[in-house]
Amino acid sequence: MSDTPVTVPVCYRHPSRETYVRCARCDRPICPDCMRAASVGHQCPECVAEGRRTQRPARTAFGGGVAGREGYVTKVLMGINVLVMLVSAAAGGANALAGGTGFGGLMGGSNTLTRWGSVLGYAAYSRLDPTVHGIAAGEVYRLFTAMFIQYGILHLLMNMWALWILGRSLEAVLGPLRFAALYLIAGLGGNVAVYVFSAPNQETAGASGAIFGLFAALFVIMRKLGRDTSAVIPILVINLVFTFAVPGISIAGHLGGMATGGIVAVILAYAPRGARNAVQVAGCAALVILLAAATIIRTTALL
Repeated sequence: MSDTPVTVPVCYRHPSRETYVRCARCDRPICPDCMRAASVGHQCPECVAEGRRTQRPARTAFGGGVAGREGYVTKVLMGINVLVMLVSAAAGGANALAGGTGFGGLMGGSNTLTRWGSVLGYAAYSRLDPTVHGIAAGEVYRLFTAMFIQYGILHLLMNMWALWILGRSLEAVLGPLRFAALYLIAGLGGNVAVYVFSAPNQETAGASGAIFGLFAALFVIMRKLGRDTSAVIPILVINLVFTFAVPGISIAGHLGGMATGGIVAVILAYAPRGARNAVQVAGCAALVILLAAATIIRTTALL
């Protein structure tokens, strides 16, 4: 008969606690406080953490992160637009909030902020200020700032309503980074179109170019997912009619944003799965380069 005492296993993290339960992965004894439920048995905290590190993160059908379901980018974009509107109101007073002049207040009057950040080709602000401003004068930042400046509160509300509806749906299926790229490149495309096809002394601003890009992207994405697009087409047609029928609306900005957003959506949706990230990045970069080239050509023509 053996005199060897029977040793009761103790938790590897809590030596004072006896246990007969072992981790299903590393076989170390674990007490109830250290047990983590697994598909088979229990695991220790270290094995659970290791499993999370090696597990591939969940992705959407287009390679984006599932964090897009929370709509963080959409909310941030809306917040930036509202913040800029408040700054615009402070710069322009009641005229900026009320909408100033134009169709039902849709196109508000200009102020210090709108003059600084709108798309302007090459012109002086007034006869009293002969200094030439605009993108051709080196103020290239206008191609980006203009997409966050709205002419009046009605202009802001209409664009933010559309962004809220379209943005959450697209961000959920594309993921935060891809949706942000879609919005910014579409807005850039709309502003470049304004710069290329509009008079050099015309001031234009608004999120509408990016919004029209989202409309086109929604159509492309729904087609790729095999969903019914019959409800999207009438909305697109109505917005196009609105673009051509209402005086003061930037036709170039809306159509440029729509075309650019549609191209970005095609790149994101139809990139081959095996090289998806590389194709998406290269495609979007190539499109930005083309927009830059169009900007350079237009600048050369104005100078």
